[in-house]
Amino acid sequence: MQGSALAAGALGGSDDSLMLGFETSDDAAVYRISDDIATLLTVDFFTPIVDDPYDFGRITAANALSDVYAMGGRPLTAMNLLAFPCSMGPEVVGEVLRGGAEKVSEAGALIVGGHTIDDSEPKYGLSVMGTVRPNRVLYNRGAQPGDVLVLTKPLGTGIWGTALKRDLYKDDHPQARAAIEMMATLNKAAAEALQAAEVAEGVHACTDITGFGLAGHLHEMMLASDMTARIELNILPLLEGVWDLAAGNIMPGKTSELIDWAQGFVDFADTVSEVDRSIWQGIVCDPQTSGGLLLSMSEEVASSYLELCSTAVKIGTVAAASEKDFAGMVVFT
Repeated sequence: MQGSALAAGALGGSDDSLMLGFETSDDAAVYRISDDIATLLTVDFFTPIVDDPYDFGRITAANALSDVYAMGGRPLTAMNLLAFPCSMGPEVVGEVLRGGAEKVSEAGALIVGGHTIDDSEPKYGLSVMGTVRPNRVLYNRGAQPGDVLVLTKPLGTGIWGTALKRDLYKDDHPQARAAIEMMATLNKAAAEALQAAEVAEGVHACTDITGFGLAGHLHEMMLASDMTARIELNILPLLEGVWDLAAGNIMPGKTSELIDWAQGFVDFADTVSEVDRSIWQGIVCDPQTSGGLLLSMSEEVASSYLELCSTAVKIGTVAAASEKDFAGMVVFT
């Protein structure tokens, strides 16, 4: 994708205290304050993906807070970013903000301000600041040969969001409701499990699965680490109903673009049929909203982490890049 190239043109200078900026498409900027504290800085916003304004606020806040968790940090403050038409009633806007505030509070953080503009298309998001010990920052690089890959939430939020937008289901449908509640779930518990003494030292790379889908974010991790990944399709966690929706070609408009992009680094084993391959492409390239953490960790540490985080699933392994399996390649078996 072209995000990194665009971002590189916006660089405003350098500072020895800046531990991380644009360079590896990571989840947040990292700025060292002292030997013991670094700040994590991130921002995210988007248009409504569900009809209910309260749910929209909850999901958006969970998504924005996730970047801090993916870097190994703890959120401290957030600022609202709100764009709504003046004609929209204050009750609707109030419900969006209520949903966001509840999630920020659940994270143990504070909303300390924000900014609002008049816009014909509603948008909501947050800028989030958190902290982390400089020696405990988790990057989306550093995966090692023999590592286990772990995912903490099931896939399919983009597919379910599209089904809801097309009115194929109402948001009170049990499977749709489960997808909404999953998107509104913080990655707080998954991140806190990483801080356990027997886990922290063995986590080599981390990111969260969002707009580039599993395939795209895993590719970025493997490319930055000079590694390749092998994923077992039969153990990938999926939201209920996702397979049937994907088989019916229900997917966001962005998915086709991501599938085209992924042709350069994704491969499927010969044992995956052409029909199944087509369905799986739509799932592994499904852009996620408030997706789970993707972790690369030693096998021993993974065993401990899977016991501490009830939603975590081992989905594959990491290997050194070779002439056949180049850096950044993702093979689905």
